[in-house]
Amino acid sequence: MTAATNKAESFNQFSVGGFGNGGAIADNDPVEQEKTAKFNALLSNAVIFHSALDIAEIVRQLQAEGMEIHPEDLAQVSPCLTEHIRRFGEYSTHELGDEPAAYDSRLDINFTRRAGRPGDLGFSQAA
Repeated sequence: MTAATNKAESFNQFSVGGFGNGGAIADNDPVEQEKTAKFNALLSNAVIFHSALDIAEIVRQLQAEGMEIHPEDLAQVSPCLTEHIRRFGEYSTHELGDEPAAYDSRLDINFTRRAGRPGDLGFSQAA
């Protein structure tokens, strides 16, 4: 229960703190408030998705260098980070017409559940 609550709070802090004008909505119109909240959620999810792709690419690079990655290692990583985001920085749009290559979402990590303990949400690396 605590882990799920922490994840939800992490997203809320990321979403509001990172993009939501410190949690303030500057409009009294309920329709505009709903638009702001939905745009904020969309933007937050897009950044989290991009961060997850970056994390997966780093994991692949580490594995290619011979490092063994365990599910427990990944459990310590969160895509709800804002330090790398430049909200008012320079943004390139010259590649918008480029079609990206197909993305392989698989990671070479065994996420099988540990046997023997009911309700255990932990994972172990299979031999």
